[in-house]
Amino acid sequence: MNFEAYSHRRQLVCSHLGQWAEVTSEIVSFAGSHKIWLLEGNLGAGKTTLIQFICRMLGVKDQVTSPTFSLVNQYALPTGEAVYHFDFYRLRKEEEAVDIGVEEYFYSGSYCFIEWGSQIARLIPPRRFLIHIQVASNLSRVIDLYRYD
Repeated sequence: MNFEAYSHRRQLVCSHLGQWAEVTSEIVSFAGSHKIWLLEGNLGAGKTTLIQFICRMLGVKDQVTSPTFSLVNQYALPTGEAVYHFDFYRLRKEEEAVDIGVEEYFYSGSYCFIEWGSQIARLIPPRRFLIHIQVASNLSRVIDLYRYD
């Protein structure tokens, strides 16, 4: 994933599990009006956990789980608007994402939370918000935020 050409950057540190809610609030605020969110990081870094916190903050009542095998899950905001959660870790070819109509999701105006977006980098809209999570220790994470306006 290209970490260059961003318009705004910020780094957060989450030292323990109890900080996730506070860090999530800062992330949502920094993202502004961006609806395409990419989450990158090693396996077990906390991408799905962060999406769970973000969805909860946005008011999603559905159970938020990783769509590792289905590629996409849909949740609902209190307004009825859809939220889409993608996981492209197991994707073998970019065409698989095209086959599920990923571009329609991306240009729907709905939130799209995308794990492993680097697997389909050429399909990602230029206006996006990238979250890169690094494991600093067993419970600590360094979270780099990149806004592409």
